[in-house]
Amino acid sequence: MHTWTAKDLEVKPITRQAADRVILNGHYSGKVVKNSQLHFGVFLGGSLRGALQFGPPMDRSKILGLVRDAPWESVLELNRMWLADDLPRNGESRSIGVACRMIAKHAPQVKWVVSFADGTQCGDGTIYRASGFILTAIKESENLARLQDGRVVHKMTLESQGARAQPFLDGRSYYDVTGGRYDFTGFCKAIGATVIPGFQFRYIRFLDPTWRSRLTVPEIRFEDIPPAARMIRGQRVGP
Repeated sequence: MHTWTAKDLEVKPITRQAADRVILNGHYSGKVVKNSQLHFGVFLGGSLRGALQFGPPMDRSKILGLVRDAPWESVLELNRMWLADDLPRNGESRSIGVACRMIAKHAPQVKWVVSFADGTQCGDGTIYRASGFILTAIKESENLARLQDGRVVHKMTLESQGARAQPFLDGRSYYDVTGGRYDFTGFCKAIGATVIPGFQFRYIRFLDPTWRSRLTVPEIRFEDIPPAARMIRGQRVGP
C-alpha cells in the first residue's frame, strides 16, 4: 500500500470555475472572493483535492503602506485556500510554497503576498509560519457572527452588499435591518445572531527577499503571540 506524503501533491494552475467549486464546497466561509485572479489546484494521484486563490487585496489603502514604495502590482493576497482534511501532513505549507514559487517565476512584478488567519474559524496561522510568512499584526476580531441556524456570516460581506436582499433575512437587506447604517453589532442584536469573539492574524511573505527591508511595521515573533490569541479552529490553546 502506497503511503502518500506532501511531496506527492501536485500544485498547478486551474480555471477559476474549478477553483470556485472547490472553495464553495469546502471552505468554511462558503464564499469565493470575486476579484481573485490566480487559481491553483492541489492534486493527489490525479484527483483535485484542494485549491488556492490569489488576487489584489480588498483594502488597497491599508495594505500598500505595509511595504515602503510598493506599487499596486507588487502585492497579491492569498484570499482563499482549502485542502481536504485527509491529505498528507504538511500539505498546506507545501502547497503555499509551490504556488508562491510559481508566482515569483511567472509574475516577477509580484514581490510579496499578504494573507490573514482567522482564529475564530481556523487558527493562529501555523501553516503560514511553516511557509515562510512573517507575522505582522494581531488584533481582536468581532467581524463574524453565528446565525440562529448555525451559519456564519462576515461583517465585510454584509456591508459590501448592504442593499442586497439576503435569503436568511427573508428577503430583507442589511440596510433594511440597520436603517441604512453600518452597524454590525446592532444588526446582530436585531436578528438574534451571536458575535463570535476571536483574533485575526496578518501575515506577509516576501517572494523577493530583498524587499523584506522595506517592511514598515514590526515583525512579531511567533513565541510572542499572547496566550489568549493562540487558537486552533476557534478554540484557545493557550493557558
